[in-house]
Amino acid sequence: MGANSIGEVYMSRQLCVIAALALGAMAQEQTQAPPPAAGGGGGATGAPAGGGPIGTTEGVGAAPGRGPTTTPQPGRNDPFDPNGRNQQNRFPEMERPIFLSGKVVMDDGTPPPEPVQIERVCNGQARPEGWTDSKGRFSFQLGQNSAMMADASYSNSDGFGGGFPQAGGGAGGMNSSMGSMGSRRGISERDLMGCELRANLAGYRSDIVNLSGRRMMDNPDVGTIIMKPIANVEGKTFSMTTAMAPKDARKSYEKGLDLLKKKKPAEARKEFEKATTVYPKYAVAWHELGRVYEATQQNDEALKAYQQAIAADSRFVKPYLQLAGMAIGAQNWQGVAENTNRIIKLNPIDFPQAYFYNSVAYYNLQKYEEAEKSARETVQRDERHRFPKAQHLLGILLAMKDDYQGAVDNIKGYLKFAPSAGDADVVRKQLSDFEGRLNATASAQGAQTPAEPK
Repeated sequence: MGANSIGEVYMSRQLCVIAALALGAMAQEQTQAPPPAAGGGGGATGAPAGGGPIGTTEGVGAAPGRGPTTTPQPGRNDPFDPNGRNQQNRFPEMERPIFLSGKVVMDDGTPPPEPVQIERVCNGQARPEGWTDSKGRFSFQLGQNSAMMADASYSNSDGFGGGFPQAGGGAGGMNSSMGSMGSRRGISERDLMGCELRANLAGYRSDIVNLSGRRMMDNPDVGTIIMKPIANVEGKTFSMTTAMAPKDARKSYEKGLDLLKKKKPAEARKEFEKATTVYPKYAVAWHELGRVYEATQQNDEALKAYQQAIAADSRFVKPYLQLAGMAIGAQNWQGVAENTNRIIKLNPIDFPQAYFYNSVAYYNLQKYEEAEKSARETVQRDERHRFPKAQHLLGILLAMKDDYQGAVDNIKGYLKFAPSAGDADVVRKQLSDFEGRLNATASAQGAQTPAEPK
């Protein structure tokens, strides 16, 4: 069956465009909460400072492309308890507060150039716990950071979002609401079996701290976590121009961030304008200025500000993400493809959302081979499963090539991670149809197989 017939069976071109817009909104809504403002603490709450939409706790920071790690679990190889029956006694279910503290440094011993997210990774599933302060220090109670639970991986959301971009507001816009806050259930000692702690900064790898067996009365200090740069990765979520900012420019920039924290975008805009006037190469200030413009529907000015940020530092990834979001809102699929291609070239590891946007763009441009390639990369790199829709798109693309087995496998994957998505019933019907076609193909091939001579 060819591409046209599959499209007629499952969706019209217009519906595809609308679905892709929803994908963009979902991807923007479900990114993690932003770090605290410069100089802020490493506790459970953080204010917008270089991340997502104005007036929300959403961000456009990196999605870590780190692969899952496995940690030996005490008792699993106990010859006197081969089935782990005594684990419950060793690690009682009682939920008691467990506090952790420590420090993050770069491999040269200096503090990180921006606040770094601290994640708890349990059996390959990453959950944010807190942020470092300006000196790289962090301190928090495990499982209590509900302000950071907007990610689909951490909430009970359907993984699809269901939101559409507001007119002129980019992908999901700068004003989209935060997702599910997640549970504030405490963490028991048993919950930490198979868990590790790591830091997350795009372009860098983190030391790992084993949390298995940690008890409430243990010393909360986990020591120093060292960040090492990943080879051949140029794109970062911070700009090297920040270190050269004059004192007056930095003061205005930080004041602007504080005003955003207080939800005063008009006043913040004036401070960012001052900062960029004093120091025209202040890439992060241009980026924040663009976000303010975008939040107030001044898209032409936002576009200019993001372009100025890129001109100041072409390796600063965040403005490319914003431009891609604006292009999705305008249904400018060529623009989406161009900006996401730049992100992928700068940093092919840490931004699964770039591959996702890229696959949607190429699908709408009817460049199906490129769309399939980027959809596969999304599935491979999206360890948090924040973009399960990529598997639905990949399933449709494979069905267009009569690869019904691949289509069935990927659509099942989508429904696994987004069982309550708004389109789940429609997708289940697609799955049933693809399974029918797969069985029919297998039956036809079996009928054509010549019988073995007796």
